[in-house]
Amino acid sequence: MAPLSPRTRALIGFAALGLFWGAFGAALPALQRRAEASDAELGLALVVLAFGALVSMRATGVLMDRFGAALTPVAVGAFAVTGLLPGLAGSPVELSAALFVLGAASGAMDVAINADAVHDELASGRSLLNLAHAFFSGAVVLASVATGLLRWAGAEPPLIFSLAALAVLGAAVAMRTGPDRWLPEPGERPRFFQRVAGWLLLLGGLGAVAFWIENAWQSWAAVHLERTLDAPPAASALGPGLFAAAMTAGRLAVHRLSRPGAERRVLVAGAALAGAGSAIAAAAPSVWLALVGIVVAGAGCSVCAPTLVSIAGRAAPRAERATVVGSLTTLMYLGFLVGPAVVGGLAEAATLRISLASVAGLAFLLALAFALAPFPARRSG
Repeated sequence: MAPLSPRTRALIGFAALGLFWGAFGAALPALQRRAEASDAELGLALVVLAFGALVSMRATGVLMDRFGAALTPVAVGAFAVTGLLPGLAGSPVELSAALFVLGAASGAMDVAINADAVHDELASGRSLLNLAHAFFSGAVVLASVATGLLRWAGAEPPLIFSLAALAVLGAAVAMRTGPDRWLPEPGERPRFFQRVAGWLLLLGGLGAVAFWIENAWQSWAAVHLERTLDAPPAASALGPGLFAAAMTAGRLAVHRLSRPGAERRVLVAGAALAGAGSAIAAAAPSVWLALVGIVVAGAGCSVCAPTLVSIAGRAAPRAERATVVGSLTTLMYLGFLVGPAVVGGLAEAATLRISLASVAGLAFLLALAFALAPFPARRSG
C-alpha cells in the first residue's frame, strides 16, 4: 500500500477530529446523566475543557517546529487515548478532570493538523485549509447523526466514546507513515516565551470575533428556536445541525471557487453573510425563517477561521509556521470561549432576540474590519 500524501493525511486528521466532536456533542446529555452533573457543573466542565485546549496550543506549535510532522500522529494518538476518558467519568469532578485532559489533547491535535495543512498549501501551491475544515464540519454532522442512532439503540457513553476513540486511533495509524512529510528547519528554533508579532495579534483578534459569532449560534440556536419561537424539540434540534451542514457547504464552495489572493474578499463576504443570516434569525417571526437565517449565518461563518489560518501560515517564516498556527488558534479560541457567555449575559439583561441581534451587528463590524485591516504579506520562503 502506497504511503498517504500530505494532503490526504491532513484531510484524514480533520475528519477524525470532527467525528469525535460530533459524537461528543450528541452524547453530552448522556455524559451529564452518567456523571450525575447539574447544569452548572456541566457548564464548568465545558469551560475546563476549553482551558485545557488553550494550555496546549502554542506549546504544540513550538514542538512541531522543533520536530516536524512526525509529531502529528503522536498528537492524534494521544487524543485517541484521552477520548476514552469522558465515557468513564462517574462524577462531576471526574468529568471535569477528564475534559481538561481531553481538551489539552484536542488542542494539540488541532494545531498539528492545521500546521500540516499550512505546510502542504505552501509546498503544493494548492488551497487546502477550507477543504480540510469542510471535512471537519461534515464529519461533525455525520457523527452527530450516528451517535443519535446509537443512543436510540441503547448505547451508553463508554461504548460511544470507545468507538469514537477507535476511529481517531485508526486515523493516527494511517497518518504515521510517509517519506514526504515536512521536516523542521535547521538553525534557531522558536521559543515558547517570545514576542508575538503585531500582525499575528491582529489576525488572532479578528479570528476571536469570528469564533465568537460562530459559537454563539452553535450554542444558542436551539435555545432561540425553542424559547423564543416555541419550536418543538425536533425542530429546535435542526438549528445546530443545519448550522454545521451550512459550514460544510460554505467551506467546500470557497475551496472550489476562490483563488489565491482573494482572501480579503472571502473574509469580507463571509462576515457580511454571517451578519445578514444572524439578523434574519434573530428577528424571524417563524421557526422556518429563523432556520433560513441560521443556515445563512453558518455559511458565512464557515470561511473565516480556515482563511485566517491560511493567511497566517503564508506570512510566517518557515521555521516558525507551526508556532504561528498555535499562537493564532490560541488567540482565536478566546472568542470561542467568550461568545456564548456574553450572549447569555445579554439575554438575561434584555432578551435573547436582542442578544442575538447584537451578534449580527458584531458580524457587520467584523466585515468592515476585514475590509480595512492591513494583512501581512506572503513570504516566499
